[in-house]
Amino acid sequence: MNKRVTIEMPDEMMKLVEEYAAEAGSAPDAYVREVIEQHLEDLHDIALAEAAMERIRSGEDKVISSEEFWRGMDD
Repeated sequence: MNKRVTIEMPDEMMKLVEEYAAEAGSAPDAYVREVIEQHLEDLHDIALAEAAMERIRSGEDKVISSEEFWRGMDD
C-alpha cells in the first residue's frame, strides 16, 4: 500500500527539484521519490559497511591481500 506524504520546501529547493527532474525526464514527484529511495539504499549500504568494519576491528573477520584471495583460484 502506498502512503501520500506532503512536505514543505523552500522555493529554491523546489526549483532545483523541478530542474533536475526535467533533466532526468521525470515528473518532480517521481524524481523526489527516486532520490529518497537512492538515499535509503545508500544508508543501508553504509550500515552494512560499518558492520563489516566492526567485524574486522573485533577480529571476527580479517582483511587479506588480493594475491592471497586469488591464490589457488586458477587451479
